[in-house]
Amino acid sequence: MSVTDTAAELTRTREPFVQATVVRAQKPTSAHAGDTALVRADGRIDGFVGGTCAEASVREYGLMTLSTNEPLLLRIVPGEVGPQDSEEGAVTVANPCLSGGAVEIFLEPRVPAPRMLVVGDSPVAEALADLGRPLGFDVQLEAGEQARPRPEDAALVVASHGRGEEPALTEALRLGVPYVGLIASRIRGAGVLASLDVTDEQRSRVHSPAGLDIGGRTAAEIALSVLAELVAERRTRERVAPAAAPATAVDPVCGMTVAAVDSTPHAEIDGTTTWFCCAGCRTSFLADPARYAPAS
Repeated sequence: MSVTDTAAELTRTREPFVQATVVRAQKPTSAHAGDTALVRADGRIDGFVGGTCAEASVREYGLMTLSTNEPLLLRIVPGEVGPQDSEEGAVTVANPCLSGGAVEIFLEPRVPAPRMLVVGDSPVAEALADLGRPLGFDVQLEAGEQARPRPEDAALVVASHGRGEEPALTEALRLGVPYVGLIASRIRGAGVLASLDVTDEQRSRVHSPAGLDIGGRTAAEIALSVLAELVAERRTRERVAPAAAPATAVDPVCGMTVAAVDSTPHAEIDGTTTWFCCAGCRTSFLADPARYAPAS
């Protein structure tokens, strides 16, 4: 399967990845401008943007851009490992394994649009779909009886006017969907919430009536108030609990920093896992582990 076909399949199955494209290559590097690879969420790399040592840096910074969802220009230059030279939107790393040359690789995260499940076929439900998609949400409209919330959903909004409300709300709360909203009057909403077979803490998470109080009357205005509340909550969560940086480790043979993931070459000795930039460093380490043991 080509890199293009793989990217299309990952997009279809809503799997996040980073597209790495060589934008500049200086001889004698083995990569060429236009070479492309994909970095998956588990660190596996499909395609080619340089040798195994260059791949180590692409994997490390690819996973970082996936966690931040911000693109990055990665410059890999030969030489001893030292402090990384970074600026806004770009970083330069020294790679002691490169035989010469340099390469610049643009890392572009491809993260699926957050999925919002809207239950119902009411005018408000339709307005949520119409307004939510331009805001970057993957809006799925489903009837109450057919609604199937997923653990990865960003939101569930019930706008079905009494049809199939309880099963969808209950399942979304049990799965921990971050935003759960019910379009209903305060009196009817209280009755629906009281009937849910969930804990009090889970019940308290339901926004009912859903949406900010902007005095909305029309379907579009009510949908706008719900989406404004949803966006505000998402941004607040991002500020309070930013994505954790991927785990890294230092190759004891060459000194490179590498991603500490299963797809990175590694070895386990006496219960301790050691990570390497490439198979060559792993082979050297295994031939004489004591040589690379940290000084006591």
